[in-house]
Amino acid sequence: MKIAVLSRNSELYSTRRLVEAAQERGHQIEVIDPLMCYMNINKTKSGIHYKGEVLEQFDAVIPRVGASITFYGTAVLRQFEMMGVYALNESSAISRARDKLCSLQLLAREGIGLPITGFADKPGDIPDLIEMVGGAPLVIKLLEGTQGIGVVLAETRTAAESVIEAFMGLNANILVQEYIKEANGADIRCFIIGNKIVASMKRQAKAGEFRSNLHRGGTASVVKLSAEEKRTALAAAKTMGLHVAGVDILRSNHGPVVMEVNSSPGLEGIEGATDIDVAGRMIEYLEKHVPLHQARMQQKAQQKKQVK
Repeated sequence: MKIAVLSRNSELYSTRRLVEAAQERGHQIEVIDPLMCYMNINKTKSGIHYKGEVLEQFDAVIPRVGASITFYGTAVLRQFEMMGVYALNESSAISRARDKLCSLQLLAREGIGLPITGFADKPGDIPDLIEMVGGAPLVIKLLEGTQGIGVVLAETRTAAESVIEAFMGLNANILVQEYIKEANGADIRCFIIGNKIVASMKRQAKAGEFRSNLHRGGTASVVKLSAEEKRTALAAAKTMGLHVAGVDILRSNHGPVVMEVNSSPGLEGIEGATDIDVAGRMIEYLEKHVPLHQARMQQKAQQKKQVK
């Protein structure tokens, strides 16, 4: 296969591991910076230009699109899809998962466990918003935040009111969620490929910190999932329409609750904690599904010819 990895940095651990895994299996792979791409969109021959040259046909594309470039990155990915290239995660699914409010609404509609979450626009709604999630302590999240940035634990009602008012004053979109105290600063990352959980780890926040992100000093260890946790993680990824996902779960007194569904989960933490070749599993998934996709594309092309 000829594979494209959409990534801004070829030296990132996840990008390097995907390149290594593909090459070990005899595939041709190229790292492409999505912000260096520009597109020709027309009904006869759409294409992608990269650094002044037209990109040749790829069999598959692996999107590693950062949150800060979601709009343009998914546009480039969508162009690959228009050209018949198989996407490991589709652009529509990535956009859905990146919209934190939308993703929570979709998960709630499917009956998937979530922390009680409030969303409002006006300062006058703040008292009701706080009561809605069970009062303080509570968690306030910027909708655009990543890797624990823009997540605040307000331990008192006064603090919660002040932080929410400050964010609203800056016209920032925020969510207010119940604080799952019994999680003790830990969450579980379930790494899903297709309809299988291929690896899972427990992330523990450092002392004095409630955010368990590894980027913020958290530690990772292997964890055994319960049947309910497995069902919850798989249902969350399916609801987002993601083939590859990192589903973050908290263990609460009322069962597992989903904190986030990540469409571009990092490989370093999960591979380091579990010693599982997750990058290799991703390439194996492509090996299985790209031929099926190409067969469907050929069938559609034949059907169009017959109609004409």
